[in-house]
Amino acid sequence: MMAKGVLLILLIFSITSWAIMLNKFFVYRSARNEDSKFLEVFSKTENLTQIYNFAKELRLSPLARLFLTGYRELYLFQEMAKDDRKKHGEVPLPSGEKLTERDIKGISLALNKAINREVARFSRRLEFLATTGSTTPFIGLFGTVWGIMHSFRSIGIQGTASIGGVAPGIAEALIATAAGLVAAIPAVIFFNYLNNKVFLLTSTMDDFCQDFVYLAEKNFTAISGKRKII
Repeated sequence: MMAKGVLLILLIFSITSWAIMLNKFFVYRSARNEDSKFLEVFSKTENLTQIYNFAKELRLSPLARLFLTGYRELYLFQEMAKDDRKKHGEVPLPSGEKLTERDIKGISLALNKAINREVARFSRRLEFLATTGSTTPFIGLFGTVWGIMHSFRSIGIQGTASIGGVAPGIAEALIATAAGLVAAIPAVIFFNYLNNKVFLLTSTMDDFCQDFVYLAEKNFTAISGKRKII
């Protein structure tokens, strides 16, 4: 029963790990494809509202979600500047309100927080793979030790080291060892692979964050540029 319990635990770890690995693999691939579509639209479209409407349709793209955050912050700061101008009895600018350095810093902070949220979203459940890779070999080792103990107990009961007495325990030990490695090795490989994907996504989001802040500084803090928010 102890050997069966060890194998059952290892089976649960393995099935859960494979479910996470396959899910993350397809999620990352879909996110990368959506990022490519978004960047294509972002580079060719000058109207930010059109980009915003397209970005809302992309559920997995981290860059699209970053843009949605930046767009909302940009719109919010412009509305605040417009309300402030009205309070002072001034006429709103026909080309749109200009942003201050403090507004740009606020947008940058919001984007950085959005990056942290995206990293947390894509990293979720990866810790289970790390746990599987580090613990299942020891669980298998426990099954190995238990199988060897069973063999020695059989030798003690029979008073002889016949192959029939030690074979069942040795078989249990070998199976538990193999099961622990079978559960651990894929988990370690995919954890490193998926962790690298998260690192690449983070680097891409950092670059896009800088591009968006530069776009905001270029088009909304100086004389009106080509891009419009509406």
